[in-house]
Amino acid sequence: MRNIIIMAGLLFAFGAMFAQYADQNFKPSEHPAATVAQADTGSQTATGRTISLTPDSNGHFRVSARVDGRTMDFIVDTGASVVVLRSGDAARLGVRPMPSDFTSLVRTANGVVKAAPTHLDSIEIDDLRVRDVQAIVLPDEALSQNLLGTSFLSRLHRYEFASGHLVLEQ
Repeated sequence: MRNIIIMAGLLFAFGAMFAQYADQNFKPSEHPAATVAQADTGSQTATGRTISLTPDSNGHFRVSARVDGRTMDFIVDTGASVVVLRSGDAARLGVRPMPSDFTSLVRTANGVVKAAPTHLDSIEIDDLRVRDVQAIVLPDEALSQNLLGTSFLSRLHRYEFASGHLVLEQ
């Protein structure tokens, strides 16, 4: 119970701090990248070390990334404090937590679930690369998609919502 309260407090505090930071610091992009729309899936266009993501028809920013050399799909989630992997996708990376490794409790849209903390050697999206990224593994039934959270995003030079796009820059 103590872990739930601590995790909930940390998530709430982080969300409040990020919202305040975003309101004060995110400005429209000075170097908008060209984007190419794709039906229903959003798109990802890179120029140098800047990527511009177009939302899909549901407003989600989807991205294909290489995690420790393997390609995986993510939804970019600025509200997630860490990168979240579904256990099936984590297993493709060789990350197979034992039941006793699921020591953290996290709140998802589907309720509170146990998570296994881990770290990833690298996450790459086109020319953007972040090394040694904190992540958690959730059971497949707890989440329908991997989430690219702020343990990755905060290590970029900037990420911002501008002109209907999510811009990632390193």
